[in-house]
Amino acid sequence: RSYSGPETEGQLLNSFVQYFGDSLGRKIKRMPLIEETVLPGDSLLTLPVVIIGNGPSGICLSYLLSGYRPYLSPDAIHPNPVLHTKLEEARHLSIVDQDLEYLSEGLEGRSSNPVAVLFDTLLHPDADFGYDYPPVLHWKLEQHNYIPHIVLGKGPPGGAWHSMEGSMLTISFGDWMELPGLTFKEWAASKRRNIKSDRVMPEEIACYYKHYVKVMGLQKNFRDNVYITSVSRLYRGEDDEGRSQLNEDISTQHLEMEDGQKSLIKRNWEVRGYQRATDGSHVPFCLFAENVALATGTFDSPGRLQVEGEDFPFVLHSMSDFGAAMSKGKLRGKADPVLIVGAGLTAADAVLCAYNNNIPVIHVFRRRVTDSSLIFKQLPKKLYPEYHKVYHMMCTQSHTVDSSLHSAYTSFPEHNVLSFKPEMKCVLQSASGLKKILKFSVALVLIGSHPNLFFLKDQGHSIGHHSNQPITCKGNPIEIDPYTYECTKEANLFALGPLVGDNFVRFLKGGALGIARCLAIRQKKKHELIEGGDGGGDGVP
Repeated sequence: RSYSGPETEGQLLNSFVQYFGDSLGRKIKRMPLIEETVLPGDSLLTLPVVIIGNGPSGICLSYLLSGYRPYLSPDAIHPNPVLHTKLEEARHLSIVDQDLEYLSEGLEGRSSNPVAVLFDTLLHPDADFGYDYPPVLHWKLEQHNYIPHIVLGKGPPGGAWHSMEGSMLTISFGDWMELPGLTFKEWAASKRRNIKSDRVMPEEIACYYKHYVKVMGLQKNFRDNVYITSVSRLYRGEDDEGRSQLNEDISTQHLEMEDGQKSLIKRNWEVRGYQRATDGSHVPFCLFAENVALATGTFDSPGRLQVEGEDFPFVLHSMSDFGAAMSKGKLRGKADPVLIVGAGLTAADAVLCAYNNNIPVIHVFRRRVTDSSLIFKQLPKKLYPEYHKVYHMMCTQSHTVDSSLHSAYTSFPEHNVLSFKPEMKCVLQSASGLKKILKFSVALVLIGSHPNLFFLKDQGHSIGHHSNQPITCKGNPIEIDPYTYECTKEANLFALGPLVGDNFVRFLKGGALGIARCLAIRQKKKHELIEGGDGGGDGVP
């Protein structure tokens, strides 16, 4: 059944009750989806896990929470003899049930998270050395390991991949973009897609992720067109671990009970938001969760220069806006060049897009062309010829080589943008302090993007490695336990993917593994307590 149609709130409530009531084996009269004005009560269901974000991070976590378990394949031999010996020691156990710290010890890779490196080498052994070894794992669906959860996303499953520029190739190979249990090549063959290159277009990846959710039977856990407005901690009462107050987001009027006594709601998290129907109406909801997993990625908020004039309508901050301007013919026949700011792959994509459409380019970036940290230095020429074409132009068609602007492309290394002027002019400043004024038709600022965690207290600034600073993928990722991916500064809050520094799909899968193991252990302990007669009334561990 599709949940993106124009349903009333009552229908949404019933759909959740029917599914989660059956999944949890409980008789539930009311749903966690409620009107914003309704008082939360103990009769409402608390979900074990709410996942915010339905991109590859959220999809992979849902896959593991749905009971899929990876085992060492019978005939598999991992090329790392030490790791293979460890795997053989517990061949009868799934990887989820093994000691991840022990398995990942001594492994090296292109992620700073050890479980990400471990899972990657199990799925793509020695990939960084150019080998194309098959995975050493096979997957089993074990229904008894299912942990009820819900995945909330703004669009269809696949997240930001559905909004990326469709004409560019991905930086990673198609095989590295795939999720467990369904290879990208198998999907492409089943859809009769002619994949001509190891690298593929974002639209292909987006279709693959959407299909993956369906073929793996995960749709029942996903809700599309959902926008989160707040995630708040609900503390326990004095009789529960000595906590005596609620999060400041919750009004004290919620504490008044029928007998006039004050008592705290026994819930870990309150997740509020709305689901947008096809007719544009908003259906508000409130969910209670024992655990929340952040899988939102970092594509939400484009980086800004924070300079004068950046809010003018002719200053753009995304490839999609640039593509829209071109498709509407706004740049056709313009004598003035496009100004592109940035030295990453997205900026290079924009340069190629303009160059291939015969639109002259002024390319401004802060670094030297010889800077070893430039991404082009890390890409093999044979695999990424188009990016090395841009890098070659950055080096050879600089304004320092020829004082006049080149007809098709001119680079301005070691320059900063000081301001944009209303007459479509830009003030640049060189490293030596020399200022230049250039005329342009459209400016495109592509200097990275940042996650938008506005729904968390203080926008999540308190949970990064550097407190009271915005969360960024490179400079200030969310601080987590390296083996469980639980936030070190906030219990029962997990994060994975770009939020913890894993930008590549091949590494974010490790986050799903770490979280799934942690939650599986806690659920087992909770069941043991319940079976022993010591279970609590609200099911919160």
